[in-house]
Amino acid sequence: MVKKNDPYSALRVPEFRKYLVSRFSIIFALNMQATIVGWKIYEITRDPLSLGLVGLAELIPAFSLALPGGHFVDRHEKRNLLLACVGAYVLCAVSFLLVTSNSALGHFRVHTIARAMYGIAFAGGIVRAFSGPSTFSLMSLVLPRDQLPNGTTWSSTAWQSGAVLGPLLGGLMYAWTGVSVTFATVGAFLLLAGMSLLRISPQPIHYKMTEGESIWSGLTEGIRFVFRTREILSALSLDLFAVLFGGAIALLPVYADLILHVGAKGLGALRAAPAVGSCITLVLLAHVPLDRKPGLKLLGAVFAFGLSIILFGLSVNFLLSLFALFLSGMFDGVSVVIRNTILQMKTPDAMRGRVSAVHTMFVGSSNEFGSFESGVTAKWMGAVPAVVFGGCMTLGVVISTYLISPALRKLSLK
Repeated sequence: MVKKNDPYSALRVPEFRKYLVSRFSIIFALNMQATIVGWKIYEITRDPLSLGLVGLAELIPAFSLALPGGHFVDRHEKRNLLLACVGAYVLCAVSFLLVTSNSALGHFRVHTIARAMYGIAFAGGIVRAFSGPSTFSLMSLVLPRDQLPNGTTWSSTAWQSGAVLGPLLGGLMYAWTGVSVTFATVGAFLLLAGMSLLRISPQPIHYKMTEGESIWSGLTEGIRFVFRTREILSALSLDLFAVLFGGAIALLPVYADLILHVGAKGLGALRAAPAVGSCITLVLLAHVPLDRKPGLKLLGAVFAFGLSIILFGLSVNFLLSLFALFLSGMFDGVSVVIRNTILQMKTPDAMRGRVSAVHTMFVGSSNEFGSFESGVTAKWMGAVPAVVFGGCMTLGVVISTYLISPALRKLSLK
């Protein structure tokens, strides 16, 4: 029997533990890969706009295919779909390895290599349109409903742990062993994810098309559901604009190279710092749930996130920059828990894929939009003004949301 308020209740479910291993491994591998790709493309082009273009290349298919991807996931078995996505990610990692090898760099022009990297990122975006809804839907199928809030916290912790260790190990391995061994490690963790998924039983399919339901109606039901559910809409909108304007991560290679002068090793630490802060927050929240005035806490956390981004933008000291990014991750962790708990608790099983797809369009895609926005503004006004501008815009978004969204101010997770 599960104890009331047991912070480890979800971890006592065997299939959920296997799910966590796969989730950690996928995120670890993809974040490790993103660190290598970002550093490599900036190294060969010396253009901060190329960092934004990588994000844009992944965003276009992920955003465009989000609705059909979510609809497809709702109609098919989730574990096998996620297995197929992991296999596709392995192919992307192998492709990145080939185009960034010394042999390729010696035979092809820089612009050709860059275009190939954009193309592989585009393919990864296609995979993401299906992997995100599959992951979100699978969690609710391996856990009892009353354990979803606790499971959401541990799932977010696994995600952030992968985001911590992936960039850190990616930067260190790239500096010490080179690109080939680093990409081989990415592939190894993706294979670990696949093996963990194979140990999870195939799950039932809850979605059934009603008589007379058109394909378009099925595709757009997730959007209609989100706009009918004011708590979800408000939380997603806040996070969308906060991440869009506060996305300093895309410019970290520029900071590591030209401002902080710490190279690839320092880049790994900078990329990991926000996730370290977020991971610590998530572990604390597993023991101290956000059940009192979570909407106001969400607004306060995003406001503090904006302040930490401004501090990072102005810093020229490596340790201060790490601390600012660490704080940004801590405050972002609060947003992650509240937003994902709302989604899991208020979404019917038959619609999880489509609602997750809308979440991807709102929040997941804002990371790439934010990367592109950061790259463009850095090209126009310089890296430091671009980051400070983004932090100030985040503060403005929070103030505006507080004034116009009573549903978020009165939000309850009970």
